[in-house]
Amino acid sequence: MKPPTGPEEARLPASDIRAFASSCTMHGLGHVFGPGAPPARRGLWAAAVLLALATFLYQVAGRVRYYGEFHHETALEERESRRLTFPAVTLCNVNPLRRSRLTPNDLHWAGPALLGLEPAEHAAYLRALGRPPAPPGFMPSPTFDVARLYARAGHALEDMLLDCRYRGWPCGPENFTTSPKKHLSCGLCSRPAIFTRMGQCYTFNSGADGAELLSTPKGGTGNGLEVMLDVQQEEYLPVWRDVDPIPAPHTCPRDLTAPQGASLTRHLQLSFLPPPWGDCSSVSLDPDFEPEAPGPLGTPSPGLSPPYSLVGCRLACQSRYVARKCGCRMVHMPDALLRKDACRCPNPCASTRYAKELSMVRMPSRAAARYLARKHNRSEAYIAENVLVLDIFFEALNYETVEQKKAYEMSELLGDIGGQMGLFIGASLLTILEILDYLCEVFWDRVLGRRFWNRKRPQRPSSANLVTAPRIPTPAIATVHAQPPPKCRTPSLPS
Repeated sequence: MKPPTGPEEARLPASDIRAFASSCTMHGLGHVFGPGAPPARRGLWAAAVLLALATFLYQVAGRVRYYGEFHHETALEERESRRLTFPAVTLCNVNPLRRSRLTPNDLHWAGPALLGLEPAEHAAYLRALGRPPAPPGFMPSPTFDVARLYARAGHALEDMLLDCRYRGWPCGPENFTTSPKKHLSCGLCSRPAIFTRMGQCYTFNSGADGAELLSTPKGGTGNGLEVMLDVQQEEYLPVWRDVDPIPAPHTCPRDLTAPQGASLTRHLQLSFLPPPWGDCSSVSLDPDFEPEAPGPLGTPSPGLSPPYSLVGCRLACQSRYVARKCGCRMVHMPDALLRKDACRCPNPCASTRYAKELSMVRMPSRAAARYLARKHNRSEAYIAENVLVLDIFFEALNYETVEQKKAYEMSELLGDIGGQMGLFIGASLLTILEILDYLCEVFWDRVLGRRFWNRKRPQRPSSANLVTAPRIPTPAIATVHAQPPPKCRTPSLPS
């Protein structure tokens, strides 16, 4: 039964629920509040509307709760590229110091920390080095700088690098970060000289001082970096006691530490989500971070700060922790000094990794050994024991991406809510606006309306509400009343 229309409905105010139900786009309200329907039918429609509304709210609560859990999914994809940026390649000699450059003063200051020597072992160690013992009355220097020791006694790239080519073009030590005038602290990547626990290292294609990064348009051998190195084993320090395995040097996020032999690399790009979907960060969360003061070997190079990396953050924490505790800083920071509560280093939101595949062959051949011996004025035995060729290149110009994505976006949440709303109660966003408009009408009519009109039209006495009409003079009308004729009185006769 349809509600009556006409003057009867027109007289209903906008705040009346029956007028709202008859015009609202939400399904079922007209059957619940419309006039003329039997009570039983209204009750059934009211139960159906309430059940549908309860189901809708339950579904919406579940979707909102799922969105608040901030789920994410990981997508793995392989892509192709016409040109790839070549990685920064860091070369380190496993021997940190050359035996021919060590002095008694070096052993006095750096022997216990770097070489594990006790003072009583200095004389025997010098004999093992083929060096004369300390002269009588030896007095060590008042101060000592480990960075200067590495710069002076470390292996020089000019002596180790016999040949260098990038994609067939010649290169040399000037293409590596070899300047010892700039000091590296905490493993950060913005300074040319690289000092690690393995001594001084050298980086090719580091991008330092704003240099343009090299790229390659092809994969395969001959399309990367090829170097011939002299490891200088005659300068190696004697093995005095059992030592820990040599750790890999801490380098930049885009560095590739080159082992001995040929290295085939593949490109892997990682992308993670920040909180609350993930736990990555693009900036250091250490509140104590501040630029390092000028070191003894120079000042930091100007420019933008290096990109955030997990290794760099940990090394920065180690450096500041040691500086606070000891008042000094080592060139390399031992892992044992890092406390868990020193600072927090989350994973970077974006990083690049290079998977290495090694392929080794014995080199050189006898013919090559004779040629290299004549060229570098060395013996064939020396060439066979010390010279190696390192070839670094991409297998192919394809790379893999591992990307974290939001599993449930805000747009998907709104779409689910809209779908549930249309399915269960037949409403939309405009229906919500209709309900809000009706509530405003009710509030205005039944709360603010009465107060407003009562204040605007205060009550007055009833006599004051009377309106006196002006008195209009009217002409006098003579009224003539008919009188009966006088009665005749008959004189009475005397008896």
